[in-house]
Amino acid sequence: MSATTERMRAAVLTGPGQVEVREVARPEPGPGQVRLRLEGCGVCASNLTPWSGPDWMTFPTEPGDLGHEAWGVVDALGEGVEGLSLGDRVAALSYRGYAEYDIAEAANVVRLPEALRGMPFPGEPLGCAMNIFRRSEIRAGQTVAILGIGFLGAILARLATEAGARVIAVSRREYSLDLARRMGAAEVIPMEDHNGIIARVKELTEGRFCDVVIEAVGKQWPLDLAAELCRERGRLVVAGYHQDGPRQVNMWLWNWRGLDVINAHERDPRVYMQGIREAVQAVADGRIDPAPLMTHGFTLDRLGEALDATRDRPDGFLKALVRFP
Repeated sequence: MSATTERMRAAVLTGPGQVEVREVARPEPGPGQVRLRLEGCGVCASNLTPWSGPDWMTFPTEPGDLGHEAWGVVDALGEGVEGLSLGDRVAALSYRGYAEYDIAEAANVVRLPEALRGMPFPGEPLGCAMNIFRRSEIRAGQTVAILGIGFLGAILARLATEAGARVIAVSRREYSLDLARRMGAAEVIPMEDHNGIIARVKELTEGRFCDVVIEAVGKQWPLDLAAELCRERGRLVVAGYHQDGPRQVNMWLWNWRGLDVINAHERDPRVYMQGIREAVQAVADGRIDPAPLMTHGFTLDRLGEALDATRDRPDGFLKALVRFP
C-alpha cells in the first residue's frame, strides 16, 4: 500500500468543547478482529459529559474516541476470523467510530441484510432499545409510562404499543409529544409540572398508576417522577444514562409500593450484541422504522456542531449522525 492509503481522518477532542480532525495511521486488525471502513456513526448523549470537560476527562482523546454507534463495510480481516467476508456491510459494537476506519472484535459485528441496503444503521442505540424493552417485560393490557421521548424513548413507545400496552408519553418538547403520538402513544403529557403530571396519570389510570414506568432522561427530577407514577408492585425501569453525578432516591416510596427497580443498561458485550441482532431483524421486518428518528446529519469536520445540537436539541432534533463520504 502507498503511504496515502495507510492514513485516515479521525476526530480528536483537544479540550472542553474543542475538536480537531487529524490525519492518523489507519488501524490494523489483530487476531479475531476486523477493520471497518465506516459509513457513519451516531452521536450519543453520553458523549456530552466528556465533551464538557469534567475533571476526570483527559485531553487529547485517542483518534475517533467516544464514537460507539458505527456501521460500515468490512475492509480487512484479522487472523482467525470466520463467518465474515471483505465487503460485508455490518453494524458493530466498536469504540472509536468518529473516524473513517475502526476496529471491532469479529464477535461484535452483525451483518446487515439486503433489506437494509443504504439505510443508516447505528446498531448500538437500536440494540440498547431492544435490550431495555426485553428487560421491561411489557405485556398486552399493561399501562406503560415513558419519561423522555428522544430517539430511545420513541422506539420504546413503538415497541410497547406493538406489544399491546397503553403508552403514556411524558416529554418536554411539543415536537417529542407529537412524535410519541405517531409512535402509538395513547396519551401525551408535557413534562412541566411535577404534581400536575402525577395528577394527570392518576386520572388516566383511575387511581392505579402504571404497571411499568421507563425513565429515559438521565436526570434527577424524571427519576423522582418515575417512582411516583408506578403502581404498587410496579416496575421502574432506569433507561436514562445518569453519568453526571450521584442520585438520591425516595426509598420510603420504593419500599411502600414494593417496586421492582431495573437498571436496564448493559455492559456485557454478548447482551449488547443480542440486542443489535434483534434490532436488525425488527427493522428488516418493518416492526420499527428508525429512519425518521435520525433527523440531523453532519460531516466529520462538523462533529462539534453535532455534539452541540445533541446538547441543545433545537426544534425538530432527535438524533444526529456523522456520515462519511
